[in-house]
Amino acid sequence: MNILSCRFYKAKEFAAVLCALASLSQPGASHAIEPSSAVVSKEFIYEHAPYPQAHASTIVELSDERIAAAWFGGTRERHEDVSIWFAVRNGDGWSEPAEIATGRQTDGSLLPTWNPVLFNPPGEDLHLFYKEGPNPQDWWGMVMRSADGGATWTAPERLPDGVLGPVKNKPVVLADGAWLSPSSTERPDPEGWKLHVERSEDGGETWRASQPIASPEQIDAIQPSILFHADGRLQMLARTRQGAIAMTWSEDNGKTWSPIAAAALPNPNSGTDAVTLKDGRQLIVYNPTAHRPDEPGKGNRYPLSVAVSDDGLVWREVLTLETEPLPSGYAYPAVIQASDGRIHITYTHNRRRITHVEIDPAKLK
Repeated sequence: MNILSCRFYKAKEFAAVLCALASLSQPGASHAIEPSSAVVSKEFIYEHAPYPQAHASTIVELSDERIAAAWFGGTRERHEDVSIWFAVRNGDGWSEPAEIATGRQTDGSLLPTWNPVLFNPPGEDLHLFYKEGPNPQDWWGMVMRSADGGATWTAPERLPDGVLGPVKNKPVVLADGAWLSPSSTERPDPEGWKLHVERSEDGGETWRASQPIASPEQIDAIQPSILFHADGRLQMLARTRQGAIAMTWSEDNGKTWSPIAAAALPNPNSGTDAVTLKDGRQLIVYNPTAHRPDEPGKGNRYPLSVAVSDDGLVWREVLTLETEPLPSGYAYPAVIQASDGRIHITYTHNRRRITHVEIDPAKLK
């Protein structure tokens, strides 16, 4: 079991963190051996689909305690036929996936859709946030709602200018009832990638976007997840182009955030997701590999692993979900903990299908 430790790294120390992580992620480095008893079930959500590629899944628990998932599927990412698909896990397995959103414009033309995020706040309708647009630099946020667990949906609505919605990972409900949405922008250099949050204090009727979170060392970070700590602090973990997962902290309920720094977790420029468990542990699903910051492109998106932490700083890799090398790997995980305590994870399998895994957290030692 790898024990990855760190402290609050100053910006000038980021390169040293990357060197240490690179040594952990070289070919042949050891990874956690899967404790099979922790995995309750593992399955593809579907076997066949009317599109060749799928990506960017999201998962949620419905009000009746069933599990639902969504993802985008089409010819390939950025193609105009890419739409949002949705399925529900019933007692006898997953329902047939249904297409619930396309990028059809008022003039009849099509634009690709991106990165669905399901959100089911207590006492409210199920929300589906997603993106429309030609690319991540120029996309905009959309939202749909369902009062019947995804059987029917409202017409798509465009979010206000300057509000993107959750870019990849789920919003959270704060102690005061406000919704906090983890978000980010991807602009051409020199502006680069930036993290921010969006807050709603009226159940999603209106949103206020924060300023970009400071990144003194110009760490390019996107697609954050929000974690809760017992002392009242919030933590965000995010994908980067610099070979390590980024972190930032808030001591005022998400109103302000510390400068972005490195967490002691490698990242191959691939999406992650994290959740705070009921027992207080933090859990992240990620690809435990890295690439050099001066190398173009992305690193390996395999293996796919789970790590846990008591404080958000020292991480222990406890479970390997996938190890077999595949051309497109295993990517963009989403994770929740259901009301019965079980952990549910979805992720992209080689850009072809979506995998669902159910885990018993008590057996993640």
